[in-house]
Amino acid sequence: MNRAAAKHLIERYFRQLTEGCGNGDCTNEFCASCRDFQPLDNNSAAAKALNLFKINAKLCNPHPSKKECDKPPSGSSTKGNAHLDDTMSDVDRIPHKEDFSDVHYLTENTVCMILSSCEEEGDYSALVRTVGRIFSNVDALMQSFRKDEPKTTENLDSLKPNSELGASSSNSSNEGLDEMSDLSDVTVDISAVRRVYDKILSINQVEAALVNALIYLTPNMELDLEYLDVYETNTDYLNIFIIVMENSNLHSPEYLEVALPQFCKAMSKLPVTAVARLSKLWSTYDLPHVRRMMETFQQVITFTVVSNEYDGVNLVNDDETVVAATQCLKVVFYASIQGGNVDMENNEEDEDDLESDELTLHELLGEEQLYKKGPRVDPLEKELGVRSIDSIKPLIPFEDFINESLNEVLEMDKDFTFFKVNAETKFSFQSCPFILSVVTKNQGLYYDNRIRMYSERRLTALYSMAQGQEPNPYLKIKVRRDHIIDDALVRLEMISMENPSDLKKQLFVEFEGEQGVDEGGVSKEFFQLVLEEIFNPDIGMFTYDDETKLFWFNSSSLENEAQYTLVGLVLGLAIYNNCILDVHFPMVVYRKLLGKKGTYLDLSDSHPVLYQSLKELLEYSGNVEEDMMLTFQISHKDLFGSPILHELKEQGDQIPVTKENRQEFVYLYTEYILNKSVERQFKAFKKGFLMVTNESPLKYLFRPEEVELLICGSRKLDFDALEKTTEYDGGYSRDSQIIRDFWETIHSFGEDQKRLFLQFTTGTDRAPVGGLGKLKMIIAKNGSDTDRLPTSHTCFNALLLPEYSSKDKLRERLLKAITYAKGFGML
Repeated sequence: MNRAAAKHLIERYFRQLTEGCGNGDCTNEFCASCRDFQPLDNNSAAAKALNLFKINAKLCNPHPSKKECDKPPSGSSTKGNAHLDDTMSDVDRIPHKEDFSDVHYLTENTVCMILSSCEEEGDYSALVRTVGRIFSNVDALMQSFRKDEPKTTENLDSLKPNSELGASSSNSSNEGLDEMSDLSDVTVDISAVRRVYDKILSINQVEAALVNALIYLTPNMELDLEYLDVYETNTDYLNIFIIVMENSNLHSPEYLEVALPQFCKAMSKLPVTAVARLSKLWSTYDLPHVRRMMETFQQVITFTVVSNEYDGVNLVNDDETVVAATQCLKVVFYASIQGGNVDMENNEEDEDDLESDELTLHELLGEEQLYKKGPRVDPLEKELGVRSIDSIKPLIPFEDFINESLNEVLEMDKDFTFFKVNAETKFSFQSCPFILSVVTKNQGLYYDNRIRMYSERRLTALYSMAQGQEPNPYLKIKVRRDHIIDDALVRLEMISMENPSDLKKQLFVEFEGEQGVDEGGVSKEFFQLVLEEIFNPDIGMFTYDDETKLFWFNSSSLENEAQYTLVGLVLGLAIYNNCILDVHFPMVVYRKLLGKKGTYLDLSDSHPVLYQSLKELLEYSGNVEEDMMLTFQISHKDLFGSPILHELKEQGDQIPVTKENRQEFVYLYTEYILNKSVERQFKAFKKGFLMVTNESPLKYLFRPEEVELLICGSRKLDFDALEKTTEYDGGYSRDSQIIRDFWETIHSFGEDQKRLFLQFTTGTDRAPVGGLGKLKMIIAKNGSDTDRLPTSHTCFNALLLPEYSSKDKLRERLLKAITYAKGFGML
């Protein structure tokens, strides 16, 4: 800050406090012309003027009458006058066309001073030049807007402006920065930066200067970070990124083409320790600021994707701008998680697999890269110590981080190869799964599963050749319909004990005495029949809630653990073989499968009545002990409906629940219901699930709600989407009369009838991941008018439809077929 300009402003404040502006109607409380102003002596006015300068208080413009009074008499001399400055005009006191070239870094006071000078002159060129010069220089920008300004500079030494200015107004204008004390190593005064941007971004010339400065600055930053390791030598280098990202206009078109892509590339070169600091800092911001940054990076990705054409050769993975912006978006993603509701505790204990020193056949064949288990931990996730599964409710919904434009152009087969094999040299968007839709991630999982199946097939062939045996490339299960649980349990138990790797083979089911060949449909029916029997309330493995329509583990079940292991195996095999199951579990089951324990909030889904009771207990304002009369002994029912007493603490029946210990009571109650009481059953269930999925990227790519979608499919049925994607064969077309009658009939069905039709045609009553539009159904002609019923090949989602003579006959025959269809017997 130029000393002359600073002195000029302080003198104006002094004159305003002692003489006023000359306007009798002035309302400025810091002006002597204001009616409510209390007169000050010169010493008090001088001290007050310095304080007003520090807070950039309002300055009155001199009233015309005041200006006339202040004019010196004609021909009078000012030589030797002690009040020389008082008789000078405002223009005379400011150096003409001050360029502020001695400003080497910016503070809020500096910017306000320059802005005031420019406003008086009506010319912002000095501000534009100064902002452009500082924002295009790494060292200058790094030193700007410090919480505590360096005291060795020549700028405003005598004035000593410090962080008191930021402290005076940050609480009122910048919510979300209250936690900044936890980030004391960040030296930027963020409140001051925001106020400065608010002042200067309305000036068009300054906006253009900021854009040009960023274009000039970022290539140098990228080189510094990539080759000179500047952050390791000076952690204040992060200040540059903090300051630039506070620009609320970054998402505007002026930045999108060049400046912002270059900035993203520079930011992507930051080491993981720096990125973690940035994410922690941003997590303390309020929602609008975090959302603005998320939208800024999303716009870079979308703008770049729609502005280019990608194909199997020109991959989006090779677009440096999209890749860099995605890596920047990851920082905001983890900031959103940390800034929301997070459960860092309540983790299930993972059973670590024992590592073997023996070489596997994959390693002998040089394929260990393709089938290695890890590492599956994101470096930033590890540095922060937080995972997406830890998030109860993020600041920004997970869905908002998905970029549909990117998902549309992503070649998932290539991306999968980069993810599994070339992770060191090629970028895979599966390393940033938050940006991918569940449909896209499901494609990656499909490739992973299929490659493992082909691998096991190859290994089986090699072993068979070496041992002179007939190869068995499939996981073959032969069952009897009336003994399906026993047969499946025995077969799968033998496989899991003798050769667990066989579970990674493609499933092939055969029903004894039936001629159906399993190309997908028989497996679907096998899963359905197994689940129908296992979830039968009469067996008692699971309890059923009539209100929520959900199943939960029966803590009093008499079944052995092998039965629960079978259920887990079935769920794992369904994912592995891309089958949808009609399973009804609360979300806490999928959270537990991915490594989290059940908590109080999970009760709202799994045990809503209990949740409501505990919630009322926590919110009760009266005398808990006398009014509720609860103790640390609880009661629940066993398999036969008889009450069972359980003490949450030792001698719990003697410990009353009070206002002071009710939180502990709720925690222990929840821990017992969701974790301890079903520990034996769930542990066996999870063991079966992991037998199939332990080497899968499932846990890395998917959140609990997405795992449920993979296993169960979607209950939302859009038959309009199905109609658009259906194909026709055997002489039928979209315009055939019977096809038009068919779709009118389907659309007239009720919800239950539509599900029956879907079950009849595809083997399940749910839509696959992505909706019914992803289901490729075929309707083929099966002869002319006849009394025969329609038939189907669920393996191929094919409906064989005779050309009935009327719409009524079509409806009657179709309803009969879907209502009574079962089995794979040949007619």
